[in-house]
Amino acid sequence: MNDKKKAKQIVIISGKGGTGKTSITASFAALSRDSVLADCDVDAADLHLVASPRRIAVNSFISGNEAVISPDICTGCGRCSDLCRFEAVSRDESTGKYFVLPVSCEGCGVCVDNCPAGAIDFPQRRCGEWMISETKYGTMVHSRLDAGAENSGKLVTLVRNEAVNAAEKESADLILIDGPPGIGCPVIASLTGTDYILAVTEPTMSGRHDLMRVLDLAGHFKIPVFVCINKWDINPEITKDIEKLSAEKNAEILGRIPYDMNITLAQIKGISAVEITDSIAAKEITAIWKKLKQKIL
Repeated sequence: MNDKKKAKQIVIISGKGGTGKTSITASFAALSRDSVLADCDVDAADLHLVASPRRIAVNSFISGNEAVISPDICTGCGRCSDLCRFEAVSRDESTGKYFVLPVSCEGCGVCVDNCPAGAIDFPQRRCGEWMISETKYGTMVHSRLDAGAENSGKLVTLVRNEAVNAAEKESADLILIDGPPGIGCPVIASLTGTDYILAVTEPTMSGRHDLMRVLDLAGHFKIPVFVCINKWDINPEITKDIEKLSAEKNAEILGRIPYDMNITLAQIKGISAVEITDSIAAKEITAIWKKLKQKIL
């Protein structure tokens, strides 16, 4: 019987970009020092800008297939071009042969199945890479999609699974997941099966609207959710409204973070916000972290 304790997983999401989600994740990592980090914002990863990772393993992310036409076999019939609904097949006017535009190919395989000459190969596609790194805060699993690549939800799942493996090896108590913005497929992949959600919002109309979508999503998956409001003092009225609406959706407010230029200064220096210890934002983030630890560990 395996009595090994599993690490708790908390995903920090926002519903929209620019709320300070990654800054708070990095701050929690700095305060914890023994957590495993997972940057699941695979379309625009930026946790590495603060964590200063040193790669110890790099792996290709293989997902889906890509059509490749052999010019030596292609007869120039144009059947592939006629059938491709994504306009991914073009004709080389100098040779009369056809070729596939990799960025446009959706990997559906219609051209492969219908080429009368059998001139189209269908190899697996490299869509990016994922890494395991050492950082000043602990182990981090992160990734990078290639330009124009898709299947980011699948890559998010891979990053999360590797973070779980790393946590098991290190006997870590907590996995801190920096989730993507929005509520789409990558966000769903980042939060399904997690233990807790921390939703970071800001007191703007769009911030409130997107937070409500996040809370509805959390409710659908029945995951306990906490809320913190960043830059709360730029609009105290909307802050109060967010707190009221959050309570109605059974989301507990962990704290308010005031607007503080020291957070921008920390970003410029490439450090977490709490490493500027005399800032008012750092003190509030630290208080939120202490409350969170009491509730989840």
